[in-house]
Amino acid sequence: MQKLLKFLKPYKLECMIAPVFKLLEAIFELIVPVIMAKIIDNGIANQDEKYIFRMCGLIVLLGICGLCFSLTCQYFAARCAFRYGTDLRKALYEHINQLSETEIDRFGTSTLINRITNDVTASQSGVNMFIRLASRAPFLVIGAIVMVLIIDARLALIFLIIAPVVALLLYFVMNRTIPLYTQNQKKLDAIARHTGENLDGIRVIRAFARQKQEVRTFQDECAELEQSMINVGKISAVLNPMTFMIMNLGIVAVLWFGGVHVNTGSLSQGDLTAFANYMTQILLAMIALANLVVILTKAQASSLRVAEILETESSMQDGTEIPEVPASGEVLAFEDVSFSYAGAGDKALEHISFTLQKGQTLGIIGGTGAGKSTLASLISRSYDVTEGEIRIFGRNIRNYQLKSLHRKIGVVPQKAVLFSGTVRENLKLADETVSESDMLRALEIAQADFVKALQYQLDTHLVQGGRNLSGGQKQRLTIARALAGNPDILILDDSMSALDYATDLKLRQALDKECQNMTKIIISQRATSLVHADLILVLDDGICIGQGTHESLLQSCEVYQEIYHSQMQSGA
Repeated sequence: MQKLLKFLKPYKLECMIAPVFKLLEAIFELIVPVIMAKIIDNGIANQDEKYIFRMCGLIVLLGICGLCFSLTCQYFAARCAFRYGTDLRKALYEHINQLSETEIDRFGTSTLINRITNDVTASQSGVNMFIRLASRAPFLVIGAIVMVLIIDARLALIFLIIAPVVALLLYFVMNRTIPLYTQNQKKLDAIARHTGENLDGIRVIRAFARQKQEVRTFQDECAELEQSMINVGKISAVLNPMTFMIMNLGIVAVLWFGGVHVNTGSLSQGDLTAFANYMTQILLAMIALANLVVILTKAQASSLRVAEILETESSMQDGTEIPEVPASGEVLAFEDVSFSYAGAGDKALEHISFTLQKGQTLGIIGGTGAGKSTLASLISRSYDVTEGEIRIFGRNIRNYQLKSLHRKIGVVPQKAVLFSGTVRENLKLADETVSESDMLRALEIAQADFVKALQYQLDTHLVQGGRNLSGGQKQRLTIARALAGNPDILILDDSMSALDYATDLKLRQALDKECQNMTKIIISQRATSLVHADLILVLDDGICIGQGTHESLLQSCEVYQEIYHSQMQSGA
């Protein structure tokens, strides 16, 4: 929690000014019962109308001033809280982008989205209400108790008995609900994850006619969250009625024993009225405090979840060197590299070694789950190796600044990912300064000529995920996006699977002709896509069981022979 307090430091002035105005409002509220007592004892008792009107005017004036003070407090409190929330969201989003894939995999995207939206909003509301009520409610309670002690110390014992009872009630509710609110947020994370998966895979769900089953599962998760929230609500619901009951019993006691004191002449009618008013003020302050406890309990649970993300350090340390591309020689080298995902028992890759020179093409082939994409993610340093060393441009990959390294590597992932916006904006993702001629060249190499046929060409708008394009069009556009950044290393992670054989061939020929100095890593299920590669790795269950050229592997690697001949026989 202390980690979040630094986001309030720029708004110290607002944090101090707002409670001051709230205290002024509370002071004016505490004066009103005294004036009421004077009206009863001096004005009504003596039938002095001028005095009554004068005192009533003073009450109206105090009310107007209190309203102004309250509005001023709320303005500064809202200003502080919303700026705090904005800064916290920015910091959280920036921090998440600095985490490695290991930490993002551990938390999951659904919970990260939930924490950056719902949890930050709850924390922001907690700050807002704390500034507005945390000073006012205790001050009203303490001030009212002081005033009743001045009026009648014996009757004030009723307040001193009631206050600890209400405090214990507040403690009980807060102690029971904080863990439950945390559980609720976790259940909300699960619902967000399920919703995201269903929306992404809606076509698959419909293809298998699984709508009813998925709806039923979603309803069960929502019902579980509903029951959990009802349980929290039952505990929180105790606050208001119990507080009302205790405080109203206190008012009854005040009127009972105060009436006796009035009869004996030790207490005036005005003082008894003031006493009852102070009791009512305490009642309202306690109710406000009870509601504040509920809000702060939610904010506490949410703030802990936000702080957990901010306190999580990336397992991947950024380097300090900037990559320098050699004119020739070694570009990429794996030396006895092994890798395993966090929490996984078996290694995803074991003892991989190879060297790639500038301008060469590396082909990677193997069955599903062989570790092809994992190897590609190590080259772009999405993960750090568990054992061994990866060298890029002759230096350990860990030595480079990640931002500078990523500018030298163009990655086209297995799943074509496009963002809402224009084609031009998507092509500028790697380099915002790329010229239109370079964009058109990248589109030409990627065989994405369909862009010229679009109504607005480069300025054609793409919906979220590029859903207004076909699978092959999206793949070609993502390849063009990587080429537009003019990378020194291009990684094509099975990113030509949606292309027909003719387009696949044209694309590879264009890459060989136009990108001769670019080192290319091509991952493919098609052996025909890799026959001209300078080096081919054959992976099987994370182990490199063969490496060499197409011709040498046909002679030495049985698995490669099976893949190649089976595809040739099937016409692949």
